[in-house]
Amino acid sequence: MKKLINLSFVYFILAMIAGVFYREFTKFLNFTDKTTLSVIHSHLLTLGTFMFFILALFSINTNLLEHKKFNTFLKVYNISLPLMVITMVIRGVLQVLGINLFSALNASISGISGIAHILMLISFLMLFSVLRKIEKTC
Repeated sequence: MKKLINLSFVYFILAMIAGVFYREFTKFLNFTDKTTLSVIHSHLLTLGTFMFFILALFSINTNLLEHKKFNTFLKVYNISLPLMVITMVIRGVLQVLGINLFSALNASISGISGIAHILMLISFLMLFSVLRKIEKTC
């Protein structure tokens, strides 16, 4: 459970940093349009902080942490979420700076983001598989 609480805390700190960065970066450059940077804070709070906090609470009364698939879920999820956030930061910074990308670089960023989303899908499928096993034993 301590590991899940620590992960939740790390994602909370990252969410706060993302929120401050968005506010200060756009304010410094007088940017008022929509940007991907505006949603990174909420993504980190929900998919990072709240997700691991809820799993920590859930693990109190279950054997969630003992499942091998759960450990695999943790690894895949903690690769996919930061990768997704990194692509969002890159996309957002480029939007704020007004840099137009040539199509190959734009496609590369979208491709990496797509891979991150696919990995997140796989990790959620693993988590649901573990949760269904736990539900059957209760």
